[in-house]
Amino acid sequence: MVKLWNARTSSNFRFSAKFPRVITHEKKFHNCEKELELFYKAMEPLKDKLLTLLIQFPPSFKIKEGLDALGKYDFYFDTFRYSIEVRHPSWFNDLAYNFFNKYNICLVWNQLDIVQTPPVVTSDFVYIRFIGDRSINEKDFGTLQRDRAVEMLNWANKLKDVQRHEKVVETAMVAANNHYAGFGPETSNMFREMLWLNRVRWGNEKDIPRIIEYEEISNEKKSYETAKNSNW
Repeated sequence: MVKLWNARTSSNFRFSAKFPRVITHEKKFHNCEKELELFYKAMEPLKDKLLTLLIQFPPSFKIKEGLDALGKYDFYFDTFRYSIEVRHPSWFNDLAYNFFNKYNICLVWNQLDIVQTPPVVTSDFVYIRFIGDRSINEKDFGTLQRDRAVEMLNWANKLKDVQRHEKVVETAMVAANNHYAGFGPETSNMFREMLWLNRVRWGNEKDIPRIIEYEEISNEKKSYETAKNSNW
């Protein structure tokens, strides 16, 4: 399957691969050497296209347990770039930020209904994940079901601040779950528009009903026209 992903994508396509649940949620990085070996072997065909490997911890996973578990492995010393998504507030302090900074690990900025990650930059790239909750029924996927414009604009402004002030940051990655607003691809395109980037067309794109409108600030837009030619 991974070889097929590689074959079907262009050389400039980039992936984010999430560590298997058995490693992060079930074993919580304890006694999982076999699973880690299998995961890395599976990802090998995508090595040149992987922007990041994502470690997502469960909401109950606190910082002490997490740092102890991560300290048993040296995976963050190899050639892959890593990002960590935490969902327990004990992580939101300098102890975690300094650890991530030391190894150039990205603290994922996640937008859930139960917690919102502080927008702290800990690496040379930024990763935002629009996750939401599970309240939207899967049968309704394909159209926007929930108004997320205000919080999305908030994250867009934070990215603009990073672009202004964080010279070390070279790339931003943004992912949108269908559960976030109803249709991940349209959420992604809306966010691109908030950053004054062109929409991405996929296949035979149909007209997507848009229930959300937002106002663009023309003066700010002029300042970011050059972003269209950058990684942003």
